[in-house]
Amino acid sequence: MLEVNIDGASAGNPGPSGAGIFIKFNGEVEKHSIPLGTMDNHEAEFIACKKALEICLDKKADTVWLRSDSQAVVDAIEKEFVRNGQYKPLLDDILKLTKQINLFFVKWIPNKENKAADELARKAIHLN
Repeated sequence: MLEVNIDGASAGNPGPSGAGIFIKFNGEVEKHSIPLGTMDNHEAEFIACKKALEICLDKKADTVWLRSDSQAVVDAIEKEFVRNGQYKPLLDDILKLTKQINLFFVKWIPNKENKAADELARKAIHLN
């Protein structure tokens, strides 16, 4: 099972953005800071999720427990619906990826429980 914490961050809305992905598996830790260019914070959150799922599939993960402090992303995945049409293509991509994983769980967590992914996302902003 892969335990994955994700976060997207933007310096400005829109502004330089980054994705932070923190993965734990078999007692090992993997960290990703991915610069995303200029976008708004919600878009950065959705892209962080998409990129994390792509990494999980590259690892041939059959069980993924994804945690995010973005209520918008977690709700969108759980309901398979996003109100803002701007994010619909990203949600569609995310849902296609989740369906390729045997067991997929998503959970909202408070910011204070997502510090590792947050730090990686903030680091990624500076890599733009």
